[in-house]
Amino acid sequence: MRIGLDAMGGDYAPKAAVNGAVLANKELDSNDRIVLFGKKDIIEKEILSLGAKVEDFEIVEADEVIQMHEKPIKALQSKPNSSISVGFRFLKEGKIDTFASAGSTGVMLVGTMYSVGVLEGIIRPTLAAIIPKADKGVSVLLDVGVNPDSKAEMLYQFGLLGSAYAQAIGIPNPKVGLLNIGEEDEKGNQQTQAAMLLMKGTKDYDFRGNCEPIELFENNFDVFVCDGFVGNLMMKHTEAFAKTMVKKGMINDFIMRFNYELYGGLPLLGANGVVIIGHGISNEKAIKTMVLQSKTIYTSKINEQIAKVLKKEA
Repeated sequence: MRIGLDAMGGDYAPKAAVNGAVLANKELDSNDRIVLFGKKDIIEKEILSLGAKVEDFEIVEADEVIQMHEKPIKALQSKPNSSISVGFRFLKEGKIDTFASAGSTGVMLVGTMYSVGVLEGIIRPTLAAIIPKADKGVSVLLDVGVNPDSKAEMLYQFGLLGSAYAQAIGIPNPKVGLLNIGEEDEKGNQQTQAAMLLMKGTKDYDFRGNCEPIELFENNFDVFVCDGFVGNLMMKHTEAFAKTMVKKGMINDFIMRFNYELYGGLPLLGANGVVIIGHGISNEKAIKTMVLQSKTIYTSKINEQIAKVLKKEA
């Protein structure tokens, strides 16, 4: 397969991106090919500085770079030769099987919508984060940022997307919960109450009702559904707590499992293609994981799983 990577995206690009690609390439099969998008001369120089071979990679010239602060639509329109723009063009044309970047989340979302779009029946794609459980295993939290204002119908679909993703990463029969301020059906605001009416009794996934943040690290639920505003706050709060614990010297196996390097990027579920968005501060280890994760998501055929459920709904 052909794995696309934005070599110019992220706070430490291109060095971290290229280094991560070199590390990942050592673990990929011989029939896999990493396609790097960015300034060719700079990428080649980085590859050679690592003692790797330029011919082991495909490099696509993209001489413009979209910065984190730029407005997504304007940036994509004004910089058609940026690494993200060219990468999405290749994804749309089927020249690569996946595309990943540690660049701007907003630009990646808009780029997805304008290139490959979303699966038929999906209202909006969603970002899913992996959260470690206290004992062992992980849970899925979504949305974590791209949909801060989500209608009840979108939350219902997040449950479907999260369940499919959980199965793809090895969680059999995932239990789905709606993140709320209480367990009772009538709890919450108008958004969650409306979502509860849609989700309760669904046959598309195993919905277990409302769940509270205190259950995020426990085993009663495997998928936690919320809008992007709540999810982003939840994710950043857990990251901040883990970081503080490490800073205070209170380190154990559980705390270390919050290291973002272990999870690489976040899949944009519901996109009509495999799109992975990495943390802006991604180092070479995180980039390596993101590249390998791209292959895992692609080979799991998660989009086909989601499409089957949507077809059954219609």
